Amino acid sequence: MNGSTTVSAELGLRLVVPDRSTVPLLATLEYAADDPYAIRMSFHVGNDDPVEWIFARELLTIGIERRAGDGDVQVWPAGPENDRTLHLALSSPFGNALFDVPLTPMADFLHKTYDIVAAGRESEFVDMDAELEHLLWSS
Repeated sequence: MNGSTTVSAELGLRLVVPDRSTVPLLATLEYAADDPYAIRMSFHVGNDDPVEWIFARELLTIGIERRAGDGDVQVWPAGPENDRTLHLALSSPFGNALFDVPLTPMADFLHKTYDIVAAGRESEFVDMDAELEHLLWSS
């Protein structure tokens, strides 16, 4: 661990609309050592409250190299070698969305998260007693 316990970044991405044109959006990525498996991404669509999705850090890491994910979240690299992007497909009961995410800034962000919590060491940062208590007493 590098001393910092959080990292965040703003990332420009493009929402792919049905006619295959794109709409630019600004997303905020957040990572915290106390939730070491998760990456939070929030973005505004119109004037509504921000939309937040939570992704497995490992899913995004794998998605940089090859297709990853089943169900609600799928990630895969796309584009020519000199202009790689990351496709991020989201599905919910409210609809589906496909985003083009710049690959290099996403990879840079992920590298910073691994500087905070190394791969394979995530369990050292989870307070299992507190998590279990939360599960048992929140209803």
